[in-house]
Amino acid sequence: MDHGGWWRARWAGLSCVGNASIGARSTPRRPGERERRAAVAVWVRGASGFTYAARMDGFPRFDVPGRVALVTGAARGLGRAIALTLAHAGADVALGLRDVAADAGLAAEVTALGRRVLPLQMDVTDVGQVRAAVDAVVEHFGRLDILVNNAGIAPENLAEDVVEEDFDQTLAVNLKGTFFASQAAGRVMIRQGYGRIVNIGSQAGAVALPGEAVYCMTKAAIAHLTRCLAVEWGGHGITVNAVAPTFVHTPGTEAYLADPEHRRDVVERIAALHRIGEPVEVAGAVLFLVSPAASLITGETLLIDGGWTAR
Repeated sequence: MDHGGWWRARWAGLSCVGNASIGARSTPRRPGERERRAAVAVWVRGASGFTYAARMDGFPRFDVPGRVALVTGAARGLGRAIALTLAHAGADVALGLRDVAADAGLAAEVTALGRRVLPLQMDVTDVGQVRAAVDAVVEHFGRLDILVNNAGIAPENLAEDVVEEDFDQTLAVNLKGTFFASQAAGRVMIRQGYGRIVNIGSQAGAVALPGEAVYCMTKAAIAHLTRCLAVEWGGHGITVNAVAPTFVHTPGTEAYLADPEHRRDVVERIAALHRIGEPVEVAGAVLFLVSPAASLITGETLLIDGGWTAR
């Protein structure tokens, strides 16, 4: 089979991609489309065996300059690391906080990086607050490009001991909050014709953890919600993905990981890398998924579990 001929035919149809000299389009470009199409042209041209344009600006970028991001549950742990990582990568950041006065200096850190910041009162179980927060982001920054649904809780209890109040609260934060924050942001992104949503799931959505039946259930649901939203909104230039971390050193896991024997036998022994994760390792995956480098990825849940589920 003449693979070279096939690629030459494909390239003939793509050679004008990203070329500013083409005639006027009948429809306006979506934000970032020119950069995305130019990057695709470089890769296809390289695969065809033609002259390879080894220019760094022709490759997919792993940063997000000028984008506006909203991170829920941003005060500490994963949320804090994600907010700072996005700011380092060039994004202005809105901080969704249950207590807007208790950001532990996060807003100041974002500002010190030269990025704009907007702390917001945002209890994700309150749909009115969620919608008001998204409206405030658009009013303040003029747009909303990235949503990271990080807010979540994980009360530990055996299934036979779970009480209705804990059940309802876990679903309210982990599922209701994720859905309605995505809905509010999605409406904005549909109007823009562009958006990136990343849901924070868990390896608990893929494996069963004793004493975590309700939490595991919500994280499995997040993985499927991610696929559903990706399918519904893909035609609007919106990607929806999730990351599913293993045990990570955060204030929320401090007590759980404090027992050396428990940590060694239950966590480190099972993971192929035999260690606990760090927040920045999750934040890096989030940055990848919202960057131009991941423009063709949607509906996926990326396991960041040190090989836990590989066994």
